[in-house]
Amino acid sequence: MTRLTGGALRLTVLVGENDTCHHRPLATEIVHRAHAAGLAGASVFRGVEGFGASSRIHTTRLLSLSEDLPVAIVIVDTEERIRAFLPVLDELVTEGLVLLDACEVVRYAGRPADGGATAPRPGDGEPRE
Repeated sequence: MTRLTGGALRLTVLVGENDTCHHRPLATEIVHRAHAAGLAGASVFRGVEGFGASSRIHTTRLLSLSEDLPVAIVIVDTEERIRAFLPVLDELVTEGLVLLDACEVVRYAGRPADGGATAPRPGDGEPRE
């Protein structure tokens, strides 16, 4: 498992849910490419309302079916690994917004390979001073 603590970069890609690449959703393609690149993790969040460079508002609040809602793909890893991934995004993202933010990873933990629950760490659940 990748160890990730301390200073890192957060990569956020904002696109529309109807954006595609190779006949699959762009967000899915980005997540799969990030996984193949060995990045620490990626999450996709679907927005309920937004607008971008086109200035057209996309929302779930219209009576008609929602169209092309905003999607955010968030990836956090070391600066070196995130910057190495940027050329992949140059190839994939033709419309949208790509952001980099410095951040600090406080905890990065996953489940054991057998899928069981993680053991509590000393001090978990106890008040902190």
